[in-house]
Amino acid sequence: MICRYTLYWPLTLFGFMMTAIGVASGAPKIPDVPPAIYTDPPHDALHPARMEVLKIPTGGVRINGIAYLAEGVGPHPTALFLIGLPGDEKNLDLAQAVRRAGWNAITFFYRGSWGSPGVYRLSHCLQDTNAVLAYLRDKPNAKALSIDTARIVLVGHSMGGWVAAETAAHDHRLAGVALISAADMGRFGATMPHAKLVGLMSSMMEALAHVTPEEIANEMEAHAALWRFERIYGRLDHVPLLVITSDKTTEPGDDAFVAGLRARGDKHLTAIHMDTDHFYSDHRIALESALIRWLQSLP
Repeated sequence: MICRYTLYWPLTLFGFMMTAIGVASGAPKIPDVPPAIYTDPPHDALHPARMEVLKIPTGGVRINGIAYLAEGVGPHPTALFLIGLPGDEKNLDLAQAVRRAGWNAITFFYRGSWGSPGVYRLSHCLQDTNAVLAYLRDKPNAKALSIDTARIVLVGHSMGGWVAAETAAHDHRLAGVALISAADMGRFGATMPHAKLVGLMSSMMEALAHVTPEEIANEMEAHAALWRFERIYGRLDHVPLLVITSDKTTEPGDDAFVAGLRARGDKHLTAIHMDTDHFYSDHRIALESALIRWLQSLP
């Protein structure tokens, strides 16, 4: 068995990793893979990395959260991960890589999803995210979790990307927002025929509680105008944005979102496109690398 300290043989390990990543048939070639992708940080016996289970109050219940807390003396910058609908891909590999890079990584489950109590609604996802941010910024919680409240970043995937964008449009305390194949939920409600929308939602109900496909479809249609990305282009120019898109995605609006931000001359936009599916199934190392490099570029 290889002990953890062999990870600090940089030349040997780096050469092996670059061979495994760059030469393997079909694997994307990634320049400058951040060390946090393949290297554990030096162990700090006084301030070790740890995990905490969170119970976060929102809407009269306490939803489930997990904090992956970074090693070393804090407070640490913190990335809050927002899952999609229903959240089958939880991006915990990204959370662990971000923690190895010196950031706290927080994830949680909206009301009525993945065992969190309450009723699932898309509007509740927005409310729950605001509640989680308030919880993390609360002084006793921030101290206990070693969070630098001036350096909190949202990382949203798919529907979670829509939640992140909507949240950033009114929350000017965020240090950055990363959107991964962000889904324009308003566009879904406005352009997709009702029966097709209900059918799509029917395939996503396995982890959701107290909601039907018809109710989700009705909610999207009722808020179609309010939830369109076009409404918030001009309200995101205050925050650094990372927008990652993919080719083989079923979500409308990826390219339109980037184009809309560029048309407004957004100077804080980093846009990256990857030839992969909506879940980045064969580009996980590339996705981790892009996220960490962007986080490290923030003030």
